[in-house]
Amino acid sequence: MKKHKNTKLSCKFPLMGGFRGAWSLSFSLFFLLFSMDIFAQRISAEHDTYDFGSIMYEVPAVAKFELTNKGNDLIIEKVRTNCGCTTVNYPKNTILKGDKFTIEVEYDARQLGHFEKEVAIYGNDSDTPYSLKIRGVVVDEVVDYAGQYEFTVGDVRTDKNNIEFDNVNNGDMPIQRLHIYNSSGEAVSPVLMHLPNYLTATMSPTTIAPGRSGVATITLNSLKLRDYGLTKSSIYLGMFPGDKVSANKEISVSAVLIPGFGNMSETQKANAPSIDLSSAELDLGSFGDKSDKSGTITIKNQGRTTLDIRSMQMFTPGLKVKLNKTKLAPGESAKLKITAYKKLLKEARSKPRVLMITNDPDNAKVIIPVNVE
Repeated sequence: MKKHKNTKLSCKFPLMGGFRGAWSLSFSLFFLLFSMDIFAQRISAEHDTYDFGSIMYEVPAVAKFELTNKGNDLIIEKVRTNCGCTTVNYPKNTILKGDKFTIEVEYDARQLGHFEKEVAIYGNDSDTPYSLKIRGVVVDEVVDYAGQYEFTVGDVRTDKNNIEFDNVNNGDMPIQRLHIYNSSGEAVSPVLMHLPNYLTATMSPTTIAPGRSGVATITLNSLKLRDYGLTKSSIYLGMFPGDKVSANKEISVSAVLIPGFGNMSETQKANAPSIDLSSAELDLGSFGDKSDKSGTITIKNQGRTTLDIRSMQMFTPGLKVKLNKTKLAPGESAKLKITAYKKLLKEARSKPRVLMITNDPDNAKVIIPVNVE
């Protein structure tokens, strides 16, 4: 076999002015971003934005930011604010690596309405500041939520422990609010944990004093839901950032994504399927000594084209369904058998219901409540 000699390959690229200039600009931008990133990594905060919620007019409010120095020894050389309405108290001594420290920002609340202010912290060895923000609304009277706080979640009470996003179309961004009352003897900084990627949440105020209330605003991004029908998950209300997850802090969340028929012509609508139920809900009466009870509802297609029952789901544990066919020709019927189980229904957080997603443009979502005692 013929041996091949080792050959050295070399490539020469001319350093043209345009290339050199582009490389120089790219390097400068990289260096700037790298420097910013280095300083950003040196400080970490439980919250870098503090929401006061509603505060009284001309009653100064103080936000406390708990931070940690994760870099080399740090000296805060100066702070800057974008408003004379804020004053900042910060440590003047050297902050050692790994040490925690507090920065207090006071807002004078001398102007009614919403506000958002920024504080820039400048440390040694960097011209790039670390940014903190405060926000809230100044009012002449603080009005707490007037509803009932029926549920105990962790160390606080809430107005609900189950959140439902109903009748959601693709592209919608609906919100739900969870009202929180601090019934404990200490201030809490609630945080919603284990949010799936289709949910985001904000808390106002950041810290809730004993005997006061706050609200968590939860937003659903419908574009991140995978399928039509019911999507369920559990989130958890922690009492502070980094709190542990436990069953007594659980908030169940459900979302129902329904297909849209807005682009149908009048002719298509006239020839569409039409679902008809023998009963809008199922009454099973009392369990009595029985562990389960069953009932049947007849489904009929009163339309002119095939009715397609695309999915069938239950909002709660403790129900079982059986449908003998999912595609019904015009005039055709099907039997839906629903069985309720006494033991499992005791764990349900909401009323037992069966959900169907169909291709009937007037009834894309059909809910059958199940009444049983």
